[in-house]
Amino acid sequence: MSYIPLINSLLQNELSAVAAYQQALNKFRKETALGEMDVLMCSFEEHKAAVFSLQGKIQQLGGTVVQDSGAWGTWAQIVIVCANLLGKQAALKALREGELTGLEEYEKALQDHELPTEIRGLLEAKLLPAQQRHMRTLDSLLNAVMA
Repeated sequence: MSYIPLINSLLQNELSAVAAYQQALNKFRKETALGEMDVLMCSFEEHKAAVFSLQGKIQQLGGTVVQDSGAWGTWAQIVIVCANLLGKQAALKALREGELTGLEEYEKALQDHELPTEIRGLLEAKLLPAQQRHMRTLDSLLNAVMA
C-alpha cells in the first residue's frame, strides 16, 4: 500500500500550520511580549521543520509532494485572519484548534498497524511530540491572556 496520500495529507496540515503561525506572528509582532513571540516563533519553526521532514519522506518513497495546504489551509487562513481581527485570545484559540486537528491526524495515522517503520518513527519521535508541545504552549499562553 502506498502511504504517499497519507503523508501528503499530513504535509498539507503542516503547510496550513506554517501559514497560520505566519499570520499570527505578523499580527502579534507589535503587540506581544518578547517571551510570547519566542514561543510562537519556536512552534512556527517546528512546523517548518515538519514540512521539510514530510516532504523528504514523500520524495524517498518516490511520490509527488503537494505544494499547498489545500481546502483545509484556505479555511485555516480565513479563521486566523478573522481571529486576528478579534484580538490575541481569538487568534491563540484558532492556533490551538489547528494544533488539535494536527494532533488528531497524527494519532489517527498511528492507528494504522501497517504504517511503515520509518513513517511511524517520524510521527512518534518528532511530529506527535511537537504537536503535544504546541498544545501545551498555547494552553499556557491562553491561560495568561485570560488571567
